[in-house]
Amino acid sequence: MTKPTVKAEEARPPVPAALPQPKKRRRRLGDRYDGYRVRKLDLPFWIIPNIMRSRTDSQIFFEETVNIAELERYVRRKRAGDMPNLRLMHVVLAAMVRIFTLRPRLNRFVAGKKIYAHNNLRFSMSVKRSLTEDGEETEILPVFLPTDTLKEVAEKFETALQEAINEETKANNQTDIVNRAVAHIPTFLKSFVVFVIRNLDKIGLMPKLIYRASPFHSSAYVTDVGSLGIDSIFHHLYEFGTTSCFLALGKKMTEPYVKGDGTLGQRRVLHFRFVLDERICDGYYYASAIKLFRKYIKHPELLELPPEHIPDDI
Repeated sequence: MTKPTVKAEEARPPVPAALPQPKKRRRRLGDRYDGYRVRKLDLPFWIIPNIMRSRTDSQIFFEETVNIAELERYVRRKRAGDMPNLRLMHVVLAAMVRIFTLRPRLNRFVAGKKIYAHNNLRFSMSVKRSLTEDGEETEILPVFLPTDTLKEVAEKFETALQEAINEETKANNQTDIVNRAVAHIPTFLKSFVVFVIRNLDKIGLMPKLIYRASPFHSSAYVTDVGSLGIDSIFHHLYEFGTTSCFLALGKKMTEPYVKGDGTLGQRRVLHFRFVLDERICDGYYYASAIKLFRKYIKHPELLELPPEHIPDDI
């Protein structure tokens, strides 16, 4: 008598309803309110921040071209089904949340020549309130959880976006409020105020009001220049703040490629360009993370479930 076959989906162990979260660390001497001091490092990383003292001095560039034919089919299928408002940008953000969760060293930053780990997953994005040359630009700063799925990431992003562009709520945008306050400081004092803020930030004493409003203090900065009709760019990292990763995605393109049999074909691709701070982890770790990112872009259905485990940045 033959045993009944089991489908692969049924064989996979069920995902627990509540995944264990990384233990919340107690603040110790030397920690910051926005991050924890990383105290276990390979020897070179104790020295590198003293050699490469600025973020612009430490920039490295990755370019990843991904076939998005299956991704586009997936988005169309989900829009016709249970996620009618799904966009490609949601998938990219969910992939970023997932790689920052599974490769936690990406969520580090350098301040005052010391290496820290962010204590949250916050992404910064510039948005135009209207797609015109005179359209007002603002920032949104959605905060995600390591356990967030594609659906949860999409909902949090859309909530932040609508609050920023809606006429009734846009006046509450904290970034705009702080920018407006600094803009009205007399010119002869403005440089001094910014100088004080920058130096307080180096020692982790910058006012929390500015931190909550600052797009420069986040896990990653993401920009979709494809929505402007251009290809992706290598965008510099900002010297001010704690952001060690900048990702730009461009417009969808059709490119020729050589098939396995030697004939020419065409494929739909998207160019992703990363600018990263090499002081926070090594090239092997970055390469591993970007390969994982490519995997999620090619197989977005994997993002519908939370991660099976959440490693901690020890």
